[in-house]
Amino acid sequence: MVLFTSKLAASCLSLGIFAGAAQGQNITNDSYFYGQSPPVYPSPQMPGSLKWQVAHEKAVALVSQMTIEEKANITVGFAPSNGCSGVTGSVPRLGWEGLCLADAGQGLRATDYVNAYPAGIHAGASWNRDLTLQRARHMGAEFRRKGVNVLLGPVIGGIGRVALGGRNWEAFSNDPYLCGKLGYETIKGIQEVGVTASVKRTYFYLSLDYPLVESGNSPIFLDYIANEQEDHRNPLIGGGDGGGAVGNEPTGWYPAVGNPNNYTVEALSSNVDDKTMHELYLWPFAEAVRAGAGSVMCSYQRLNNSYACHNSKAQNGLLKGELGFEGFIVTDWRALHAGVAAVEGGLDMAMPNGSTYWGAGGNNLVRMVQNGSVEETRITDMATRIVSTWYQMGQDNDFPSIGLPASYVTPHKSVRARDPVSQPILLQGAREGHVLVKNVNKTLPFKTPSMLSVFGYDSVAPPESNLAAPLGGYRLGFLSNYGFPWLAAIRYPFTNPGPIAPNGTLITGGGSGGVAPPYISAPLDALQERAYKDGTQIFYDAVANNPAVHAESDACLVFINAYATESVDREALYDDYSDALVINVANKCANTIVIIHNAGIRLVDQWIDHPNVTALIFAHLPGQDSGRSVVSLLYGDESPSGKLPYTVARNESQYNVQVAHPEGEFFRFPQDNFTEGVYIDYKDFDQKNATPRYEFGFGLTYTTFSYSNLATLIKQGANTSSTAPASRISEGGQDSLWEVIATVSATITNTGDVTAKEVAQLYVHIPGGPVKQLRGFEKVEIVAGESADVTFSLTRKDLSEWSVQEQAWMLQQGSYNVWVGASSRDLPLAGEVTIG
Repeated sequence: MVLFTSKLAASCLSLGIFAGAAQGQNITNDSYFYGQSPPVYPSPQMPGSLKWQVAHEKAVALVSQMTIEEKANITVGFAPSNGCSGVTGSVPRLGWEGLCLADAGQGLRATDYVNAYPAGIHAGASWNRDLTLQRARHMGAEFRRKGVNVLLGPVIGGIGRVALGGRNWEAFSNDPYLCGKLGYETIKGIQEVGVTASVKRTYFYLSLDYPLVESGNSPIFLDYIANEQEDHRNPLIGGGDGGGAVGNEPTGWYPAVGNPNNYTVEALSSNVDDKTMHELYLWPFAEAVRAGAGSVMCSYQRLNNSYACHNSKAQNGLLKGELGFEGFIVTDWRALHAGVAAVEGGLDMAMPNGSTYWGAGGNNLVRMVQNGSVEETRITDMATRIVSTWYQMGQDNDFPSIGLPASYVTPHKSVRARDPVSQPILLQGAREGHVLVKNVNKTLPFKTPSMLSVFGYDSVAPPESNLAAPLGGYRLGFLSNYGFPWLAAIRYPFTNPGPIAPNGTLITGGGSGGVAPPYISAPLDALQERAYKDGTQIFYDAVANNPAVHAESDACLVFINAYATESVDREALYDDYSDALVINVANKCANTIVIIHNAGIRLVDQWIDHPNVTALIFAHLPGQDSGRSVVSLLYGDESPSGKLPYTVARNESQYNVQVAHPEGEFFRFPQDNFTEGVYIDYKDFDQKNATPRYEFGFGLTYTTFSYSNLATLIKQGANTSSTAPASRISEGGQDSLWEVIATVSATITNTGDVTAKEVAQLYVHIPGGPVKQLRGFEKVEIVAGESADVTFSLTRKDLSEWSVQEQAWMLQQGSYNVWVGASSRDLPLAGEVTIG
């Protein structure tokens, strides 16, 4: 039975969690922070209920035959002899071969014969559940064909709290509801094809054939939970310049954590109160667990001053207890910072090895049991969760052997994982993540242009895409930034590659979330192919910042980008070079169309009101079909249908959260106090009544829509008591929280002359909470002149707030304001749902 924190303790936690100013000298001892994250022990054993019952029974039968040494062995990683990002130990005498884990959430990274899918932010901008599900199925199938047991994705946290976050592009949205729903579909799709989804953020991995140092390969460095920036995500170990040894690893094997001082700077602590944790950061993880996620990756940073991978409150209390998680928790690579504490805190697997804490092959886990520090039942549960997931995904039957060689420059057997049936999904996914936000006088779509001029460094293909190149940018999403020595971004002192990728069109961000394209359809290439068919004259200049413009140009297309990568946060949300390029072209061309491939929020106020800037598309990160997709939209083969999954401000100061840095008394223990609570992105803008440039959920099409016939209905027989009816805890939490208690419906009419898709959005005001919160969305295609009805279901949880005092989701009695419309600020339909 799980011993949960008392209501009083949790209440005190919510009020006093933030580290206050220390008196006197800098804090040098971790004991200063003891008690800020409440203890929750023991770690709950795997329930083995409902959908997991058969897999659990099989796992119990297999694990019961293992010795303590064998059980410990499968909980830690070993140096791969192949191209997997990590491999677990095995039990050969029982026929259990271990697991291959590999990046990432946008496609299988750093290999051949796989597709480069649109990034998380691109899928988020599509607001399309079914398309997201199809993307996951096709992507997961490629991992399976390559013999990968565990796909290290999708990313559903960080949630984009910090606009400058280097890895915001890997997740779907800054909104927990949208992120959770698309995460649900992604996990469902991946696991339907027999691959385990490991919900997270991710890490770097360098293959054996290109070592960082002579000592060998190096998995370098996100994740459950509240990991919201890159700066100080890992401890900086004192006494070295970035190549110091850690634990029993050879000197030079830990390049990302050194610093020349004689003291260690611990990883940043995300200090989150209980209410914010539940209503914002835990929300999408509940959806992930409900989808049946087989694995969750614990993050690098400290959570309320306890490292996430041995944080008992987060792992035992919230994930395994409150959410009823059935699978296993794995560390991000080298995120293990404790021995017994991590075991008792709920961690089940350490990657890429056991380090000094769990030992080579888990031998220290065996000693912990032998000396009485840990009960063997806990090690048994760790092994059972791992093996159960293997059975749950059907990997015990005809699972392919690993098709990821350690080296691509020596002869090896190739496994061709691509399937032609994936092509329509790749292209449609690329299309629907484009967001048209300006289109003066129907500049787009093109009719029959005689002459187009194309400008910008982002219009052309990168000069290199070579998996075999030593330390090539192919491996970590630096194809468009190939001139930057990307090792500098992940080694102390963490050099920033800058705000743009100057060497070609951007299809993915940098780091372990980067994808491996079989080809890159660049915008200029696709435009020239269209010009060939239509007889259009194309002039282009991908080099000059102030190019000459032909006076007869029907339109000038300017392609720029905004780069972001793992390991460092972004320097700014704009860049002067690209802004100057846009202005220089617009000053000479009366019809200037700007397309931005943006790995995160990109500000546009330097030029958006220029009278000659007639159209703007946020093109995000479309994957391999980038050019092909944007050209099909420019020419009206299909109407744009994406919506912003974040808010675009007018200037950086409108965002209320900045990157946190070590300072003052807390220099050795960096603190990041989440004092803004749930008020990030549009919730913060609404609270302050601030006007953004483009609001959350906004996006134009080539037609117009009207909304009518709002109707609200309390479901007959629904229990609307303040406290959820007693029910079992299954995957995702208490069953009664997921019961539908109300519906909201509306009619959408296409009032224009173009068939297009519209994303209808439902927002709710929960009394005492933000002005409005997204609680439903439906994407429908409507023929010109016709209408479609949409219905949104509201669960008890959708209408509840988290009570710190009661430690429960509470439904208030009275009226809830509801709105339906085209964005968070275009809500023509307003009504109420009355409870009680």
